[in-house]
Amino acid sequence: MRAALRARLGWARRALREAAPGRAPGPPCWSCGTALAGTDGTPRFCPACQALQPPAPRPDLFRLMDCDRSFRIDVRQLQRRFRSLQRAVHPDRFGQRPPKEQYYSEQHSSLINKAYQTLLNPLSRGLYLLELSGVEPAQETDCDADSAFLMEIMEINEKLAESKNEDILEEIETLIKVKQEELTRELTAAFERDDLQEAKKLLGKMKYFANLEDKLKTKKIPS
Repeated sequence: MRAALRARLGWARRALREAAPGRAPGPPCWSCGTALAGTDGTPRFCPACQALQPPAPRPDLFRLMDCDRSFRIDVRQLQRRFRSLQRAVHPDRFGQRPPKEQYYSEQHSSLINKAYQTLLNPLSRGLYLLELSGVEPAQETDCDADSAFLMEIMEINEKLAESKNEDILEEIETLIKVKQEELTRELTAAFERDDLQEAKKLLGKMKYFANLEDKLKTKKIPS
């Protein structure tokens, strides 16, 4: 209980620091009516009554997870941030709080999980970066002009469909992993030189391998 209170007070102090001159005002505290500054999406507690406030409507997931808006991220830093946020707002800590605050806790926890999973996975992270940049979502059809790539995907699909041998399935799994790592390196370079159209094309290719990975999992663990 004391640890939870310390965490709440820490986040309340942060809210006070963020209430700097120039920040646009946000909605007042739902619990006590205290005037609050606008938020950047980070979970916060009212500095007056320590009530957890609702999440922002469309927060920047990079800012929420304290990461630079970049395809290259520090996974350990992301994991530490995830654990820190969940400790502060996890619903288990709000069992004795008002129903509205319990609901906000669930919303925050769900949003933090979504942000973590989005930024952790290279494909979803790249797609999110395209979205933030105003680029249309990448589709598998974005790489249809690459006949050699499509032939490779077709061959892997056929091999996967026909094989029931565990050793061959492991070979396919290794191949998919290697290809995904290659695409991730190429995608990192594309984003760093701000070549969003190339990034979109590479993400289309990553979608193909993500689909192959799903098929492989189904093959190895039949329903």
